[in-house]
Order: sequence, then structure tokens, then C-alpha cells
Amino acid sequence: MTRSPLHDQNRSLGARFVEFGGWEMPLQYGSVLAEHRAVRDGVGVFDVSHLGRFALGGAGAGAALRRLLCNDIERIGPGRCQYTLVLDQTGGILDDLIVWRWSDTDFWVLPNAANHERVMALFAAEPGCRVEDVRHDTVLLAVQGPSAPNLIRDLVGDCPARLHATTNSWSDAELRIAGTGYTGEPGVEVCTDPATGSRLLEALVDAGAVPAGLGARDTLRLESGFPLWGQDIDATTTPIEAGLGFAVSFGHDFVGEDALIRQVEGGTSRRLVGFVLSERGVPRHGHRMRGPVGSEGLVTSGNISPMLGVGIGLGYLSPPPRTDDMSIEIEVRDRWLAARLKKPPFHLP
Repeated sequence: MTRSPLHDQNRSLGARFVEFGGWEMPLQYGSVLAEHRAVRDGVGVFDVSHLGRFALGGAGAGAALRRLLCNDIERIGPGRCQYTLVLDQTGGILDDLIVWRWSDTDFWVLPNAANHERVMALFAAEPGCRVEDVRHDTVLLAVQGPSAPNLIRDLVGDCPARLHATTNSWSDAELRIAGTGYTGEPGVEVCTDPATGSRLLEALVDAGAVPAGLGARDTLRLESGFPLWGQDIDATTTPIEAGLGFAVSFGHDFVGEDALIRQVEGGTSRRLVGFVLSERGVPRHGHRMRGPVGSEGLVTSGNISPMLGVGIGLGYLSPPPRTDDMSIEIEVRDRWLAARLKKPPFHLP
């Protein structure tokens, strides 16, 4: 099992570890609830070095991004970031990822941890592309929360805006910083070499950032309505069904485009919805859902919202609901509990 270069430092901070995507990563340092609230109310720092990342360059890099990804990289310029997806010919989601654009021919691609090798291989097979795996030579820290931008400015002198990316110098080393994250809060993700990352993690904690693990990261992303690949989205779901049409840019001949066009024109048989329980209970992955006129489905993600104190979740309903505000039921421990559809985010920061 692979470990973050910051493993021992995380242990000294009190981390409890869990296997995730072939990596042993911090699950929590203390209370998941306290870490969640620290990010919502102040600032938290996550070691997310398990996430995929590779440099993409060469004369064919731009064309490969346009062909393999459903968003259009030409919609953004250098110094910007873009959320996008890798699809198969049927429109199924092979991965969702972020691209950091540095120039017309130089990019960083950040897939999910489990899909790093697979996505990198797709790009390596494209003509005119040069790929370099940077995951094992770097660390990645996510600094998230309403106080995160000011903390980053105080420490390194600059903080990129949302979906912007910059390079900076700190402690005689290079930082690559992007205004991205998975919590629904302001913040950045910072990539640098392991030695510098260790010093930066120490400086962040000394400045008041609360170490947070994958447990809080999952409750934060669910509360914000962000889908998790392999659970809420995968090769059996499409961006149209999952409500990710904003990340699809038609007209640049990408893999899966024809299938998505047919789905847009003909409609979908199901749709990913968000819900809030009206009764006490904890919805979980795999729980059954049912709505009026025979609609039914399964919960894909569910938990108690730490900020709302009630059960929330995501799941697919078939046929799709006619309105985003209607009553449904969720089966929790052999009881059907009342709920209402709610378009995420469930908690507005």
C-alpha cells in the first residue's frame, strides 16, 4: 500500500489511517464533526497526495484534451482550471477530473486516485502528447474554508481566485497553486515537493489550519452536492443523468458526444437527485428510494449533514421527477422515511 510522503507527519498530528484507492491516507485526526465544522467556519488542511496528477505537454496536448474530455479546454486560457469528464463511446463516465492550464501546450491533469494510471495511459497514446507522472515526486495539500484565502496570502503572498492557477515561490521552492477543492468552500490546492510540503503543512497548522481527513472531506463534498466517482457516477451513468451538463461543451468532436446528443434530444430514463429526510434516520448507499407515480431508485451517497443535523443524500430516480421539490421516501432499516427532494448544495456557506 502506498503512503503519502507526509505519512509520519500526519501520524504525529494524531491521524488515524484508512486504505483508499491503494493508498493509506488520514481518515481523521480527532472528530470528523469538528474537522467538518472547522472547514465550514474557518480553515482546514487536507493531505490529498493520493489524488492523481500528471503533466501533459507537446504539440498534440490541446487536441488530445478536446478529443478525450467532454468540456472544451479552448474555453479557458492559461492560468485557469476546468472541471471536465472522461467518457466512453456510450457517454458513460470513466472519470471526472480537473485540468490546470499553464500555457497553450502545457497542462496538468488531475484524475481521481483510482483512475490515475488509466487516464494517463489514454493521453500517452494520443499523437503528439508527452506525459510525465508527477504524483510520486510531489505532495498535494488542500487548504479549504472561508479563512483559507487570507491564510494563503499571509503565508505565500498570493492566493489565486476560484478556478485560477498560479506558480509561486515559498521557502526557496516552487508551489503550484489552484483555486480548486472538493468542499464547497473557498480555498486552494497546493502542489510542491515533499520537503517543502512538510514545511508548508507545519506552517499552516501553526497558523491555525485544522488538520482534516477523508472522513470530513466526504461529508463536506456530500453536503455541497458534489458526486463521488465510483459511487454517484461511473461508466454506467452519463453527465446528463448526473446533472453535470454544465461540464459538457458540444461541438468539438469528443468521445461519447453522439451518445450525449441522443440523450439530450430523447430524454433520460433516470436522474440524480438530492434529498433531505423529514424524519430521523441515516440514509446510506444502496438504500431504496421511491416517489409518486411509481418512480423508484437507490441512494448512492447518504449521511447526516453536520451543519443541518438531518439526513441528506444523493440517488437516481427513475423515471426522473417532474419537479425538483416533491415528496419521496427513503427506506432506512426496513422503515420508509419521509423526505423531500432538494437541489444541492444542502448547506450554503
